Amino acid sequence: MNGTVIQSISQIGIPVKDIQRASRFYQGTLELPLLFQTETMAFFQLAGQTLMLTLPEKDEFDHPSSVLYFQVADIQQGYQYYLKKGVSFKGKPHFVAKVGEAETWMAFFEDTEGNTHALKAEVPAT
Repeated sequence: MNGTVIQSISQIGIPVKDIQRASRFYQGTLELPLLFQTETMAFFQLAGQTLMLTLPEKDEFDHPSSVLYFQVADIQQGYQYYLKKGVSFKGKPHFVAKVGEAETWMAFFEDTEGNTHALKAEVPAT
């Protein structure tokens, strides 16, 4: 087989301890559109990708997830918006790197299950 077999990420799974609590956070607080939910899983749609919250089926899957970087247009506005909604940020938005004419800014936060994620924005370099 020639070329790349993997074409894209179609689904991201996040292990959770309480599916109801986690679903309220992702749907209510982060305002992600819920596709459907079962007793052990909840599925959200994100621009062609699916985010799956799941109670781990086995102990080997019961660990914090990878960091998800949620793109926002304005890092300060996104930070203030979610701060008012009760999101637990680990610090204020901060400069990470300059790439060409753009600066990357991030603000890390925890979900209700102890998973770390971040808001991320590209802003014109000053």
